[in-house]
Amino acid sequence: MNRFGDSVYQLIVETSTNLPGDVRQAIKAAQEAEDSATRAGLSLSTIATNIEMAECNVSPICQDTGMPTFVVHTPVGANQLIMKEQIRSAIAKATKDGKLRTNSVDSLTGANTGDNLGPGTPVIHFEQWDKDDIDVRLILKGGGCENKNIQYSLPTELEGLGKAGRDLDGIRKCVMHAVYQAQGQGCSAGFIGVGIGGDRTTGYELAKQQLFRRVDDTNPILELQRLEEYVLENANKLGIGTMGFGGQVTLLGCKAGVMNRLPASFFVSVAYNCWAYRRQGVLLSAETGEIKEWLYPEGQEVPMQSKPANSAEDAEEGATERKEVVLNTPFTEEQVRNLRVGDIVIINGEMHTGRDALHKHLIDHDAPVDLDGSVIYHCGPVMLKEGDQWQVKAAGPTTSIREEPYQGDIIKKFGIRAVIGKGGMGAKTLAALQEHGAVYLNAIGGAAQYYAECFKNVNGVDFMEFGIPEAMWHLQTEGFAAIVTMDAHGNSLHADVEQNSFEKLSQFKEPVFK
Repeated sequence: MNRFGDSVYQLIVETSTNLPGDVRQAIKAAQEAEDSATRAGLSLSTIATNIEMAECNVSPICQDTGMPTFVVHTPVGANQLIMKEQIRSAIAKATKDGKLRTNSVDSLTGANTGDNLGPGTPVIHFEQWDKDDIDVRLILKGGGCENKNIQYSLPTELEGLGKAGRDLDGIRKCVMHAVYQAQGQGCSAGFIGVGIGGDRTTGYELAKQQLFRRVDDTNPILELQRLEEYVLENANKLGIGTMGFGGQVTLLGCKAGVMNRLPASFFVSVAYNCWAYRRQGVLLSAETGEIKEWLYPEGQEVPMQSKPANSAEDAEEGATERKEVVLNTPFTEEQVRNLRVGDIVIINGEMHTGRDALHKHLIDHDAPVDLDGSVIYHCGPVMLKEGDQWQVKAAGPTTSIREEPYQGDIIKKFGIRAVIGKGGMGAKTLAALQEHGAVYLNAIGGAAQYYAECFKNVNGVDFMEFGIPEAMWHLQTEGFAAIVTMDAHGNSLHADVEQNSFEKLSQFKEPVFK
């Protein structure tokens, strides 16, 4: 077993940097179904470009490399204690090498361990089986999509869908509602795993287990096969689309599993996964720990069909939907108030990252730099120090709605003119944008390599005590493109898409499965 640790390290790197072939195939099909000139079509093109860049750079597809979760099947008699230590060592090495972001945080103090090791991280599930080889599978599920997981207790009343009872039709309604409530905040178009039954804990575990299935497999249980096919077809009629921009493709895969339950309990648990569906597996020799076989189609087998998001033909076809504006930081109020929902803004100059810890801090403290007219980027990047200089290795947007309690007050306090993130924000922020002359710009969730290339220099950093993802990075930017989805005139694309999808949700109220 002298090669076990090296094999696990290879598995981590491959999972983080190279989407498997079955996932790529689903994204390619989404590109073919979507109008390339729309916001959703442009987003899918950017996603395809990012997938190829991550593979080429051997860098994280998305900067949020999630909670590493392993499922390991071992022969009887295998030493699981040694395996666990080697998995932990491989995680620490991958973090040091910039293949994983430092994501393990003390829940009481907020301190980041810096190596992805700590109580509960990584998650490792061991199971024995009657085979001679070792099966190791890994999923990296980011926090943005993890936050959109949801669990229902039947019977229940669902907005737009009415009563969901303890039957297959009630389950169907729960799953449709789960897709609706995610909107664009989970980096749609996404994949879902559904766990039917169990208790609250095992139901979620069963849902997440479904995400280890191949996208193109067929459920052996006929009722669940019908459920999966129904949800995949009809969730795409909700009009939520990629990134919640509206469009034809909202869901890329649905997998459901079932287990027994207590008579008093009936849980339907849904694990939502973003388009950056990072899971892979290896079959290892129990004698040496060497890789014998990769368990999912390798990404190189399915090259992506990407093209520049602002190609001439797209610009001509989509001219009625958007205009493109190039702005240098700091922005003026006049420049910002001239922007409207749908405009593409190309940003040059310095911008500043800021997430949960920074927003909380700024409510009661001064900023370390002048933020008047500035751009705040909701981003927790992957950073590596090379000599005396920091390098941006991955830098896509994080989910913005977490900052809703703070954002409006911070815009007012510091004179911020633009906020960049993903998934949109709420009514309080929208009111602040209108009152103080600012905009919300939606970047493409998960496109960590695409955006990292826009940062030409790290000008400085503050609050490193918060940890690398939560620190305030001052980044010199060139050609950073994002879409105005909330403007200074009270318009919100996110609110419009949510209202539209809610109206469409009601068409699925009537029973389908008898």
